[in-house]
Order: sequence, then structure tokens, then C-alpha cells
Amino acid sequence: MGTRQVSGTRVVAAAPEEIFALLTDPSKHALLDGSGTVRGAQPGGPEKLELGTKFGMDMKLGAPYKILNTVVEYEENRLIAWRHFNGHRWRWRLEPVEGGTKVTETFDWSTARIPPLISVSFFSRKNKQGIEATLDRLVGMFPV
Repeated sequence: MGTRQVSGTRVVAAAPEEIFALLTDPSKHALLDGSGTVRGAQPGGPEKLELGTKFGMDMKLGAPYKILNTVVEYEENRLIAWRHFNGHRWRWRLEPVEGGTKVTETFDWSTARIPPLISVSFFSRKNKQGIEATLDRLVGMFPV
């Protein structure tokens, strides 16, 4: 069966509260996204994400599309995760460390409707590359 997630971690020279403010503001997600798929938050959505919040994003993977996400994990300034209709999750963990915050972003498809389909597709490899690029962008937003 194997692991059904990919992650990346960086130490960012910022307080968890500063990073969490970016993650909980859907209008900032396109700035963070290193995958090139997130285009922007859909109009009329929430300004700040909390547990149970639904938010729409404009996306592009080849062709443009829209996706509706729901926040399914939430701990103020420490953890946020959202999923869409297929059930897989994007999770962010923040841990204060010397020099800033240890940030781990995870694409977890163990909760997907059909996890084996994601396991055998290109998504896990592409998402790992996107996570690494996203974390690099985040580091660059808070120069030492």
C-alpha cells in the first residue's frame, strides 16, 4: 500500500502567527503557490479561514477550473488543513523553533475517496515538486 502522503519542511524566519495569517487568507494562496495551479480566491468567499469554512478557488491545470474546499483541521497558529470533493487534504503544520517557524506542508491522499488512483497517478510526484516550490516561496516572503 505504501505511504499516502508527500511533505516538505522549511524553517521560515517569521512567527507562526504571521505565517498562519497568510494560510488562513484565501486571497493570499496564489502568492504562496509554487505549483502554478492556484489562480486566486473566488469572489464573495471568506476573508479568514476557520474550521468548517468553505472557500472556492480558481485553478488551472491545463484548463481553468474552480474548486470548493472545506477546512477540516484547525488549530490557531499551529495547524490548518482543507479538502475538496475527492477527500484528499492539504495540511500545514507550524512549529515555533529558534530562528522562526518550522513549516511542514503535506498532501495527504489517505483520506481520498479512491486513494490507489492517486498513488498510481503523477499527482504525488507533481505535488511534491509543488510543495517544495511553495515552501521556497514562503521562505522568500520572510527574508532573514
